[in-house]
Amino acid sequence: MKRTPTDLIRMWYWSGAILVFIILVIGGITRLTQSGLSIVEWSPIMGIIPPLSQADWEAAFEQYRQFPEYQQLNRGMSMSEFQFIFFWEYLHRLVARIIGLVFLIPFIYFAWKKYLDRRQFKRAVLLFGLGFAQGFMGWFMVMSGLNEDPFVSPYRLGMHLMLAFVIFGCCVWFALDLRPQSGGPSKIPDGFKKLLVGLLSLTVVQIFWGALVAGHKAGYIANTFPKMNGRWIPETAWILDPVIINFFQNPVTVQWMHRLLGTLVLLFAIWLMVKAMVSDASPTIKRWTAVLLGVISIQYVTGILTLLLHVPVSLGVLHQALAMILFGVFLGFLHYLKRA
Repeated sequence: MKRTPTDLIRMWYWSGAILVFIILVIGGITRLTQSGLSIVEWSPIMGIIPPLSQADWEAAFEQYRQFPEYQQLNRGMSMSEFQFIFFWEYLHRLVARIIGLVFLIPFIYFAWKKYLDRRQFKRAVLLFGLGFAQGFMGWFMVMSGLNEDPFVSPYRLGMHLMLAFVIFGCCVWFALDLRPQSGGPSKIPDGFKKLLVGLLSLTVVQIFWGALVAGHKAGYIANTFPKMNGRWIPETAWILDPVIINFFQNPVTVQWMHRLLGTLVLLFAIWLMVKAMVSDASPTIKRWTAVLLGVISIQYVTGILTLLLHVPVSLGVLHQALAMILFGVFLGFLHYLKRA
């Protein structure tokens, strides 16, 4: 069956969303294997060529040895260990470049064929702008760890993650906008859209706090649940002055906030499910609400297991990937309500 220009553009957006999801997974592995500072220079063009000879590897390793992460944390690392962390950071950057080409080459073709109307052209330009901002933020984040304190800034890590969600969300929403209309109007309970947007907003805040947990390595402390080392509110939660900075800079409080926000998201989702089931909402809306609650529940349980097992790479990456899947479910649900 021949694809229409609209079909091709929709597939283009979906390919962007899929690639962003893939790079999120790779980025999670890169972070959890402590690989993000293994490449100490930013070379957007020549950086696509990895070390190809033993001499190249020795030069790359020698560069890495000049920086505090090696000197303070990895002194004595073998070449094979360096190659392992180099691989994940290189793969992360390589996929980022592939995403750029996947956006650029079809864009040139679509523009040449005049497939892009004014609205789609503006959306494509927006995605390019977000892509450039994300590339800069990625390097800006890495730069924060190439100093005397060999850890990336949790705030820059959070911004890098949130930009990935924004790009993913734009791709999904733009693709859904180009999907053919199907079905008739659906009965939507009063205020249901606002409640769903409220739940999404709380979830976005929770995702950002998850980035702070990762940046502060707060998942490696107080690995008990539901209490934190036997207390509902940890003793060291408010040791910094002024008190408000504990929420952002105290690893104990950051983890406590992540737990609290996650529990609120789950309870909110349960309430939304009950509201949908006792209302005269259409069966489709009830199914969407059930799927949403199901994904949130799986994410909640995965978060608990990740904590209790001291953040194994597999579960840590799954927890992050589920956050983006959940975000996609939110967008699909909201888009359905928009059309309904």
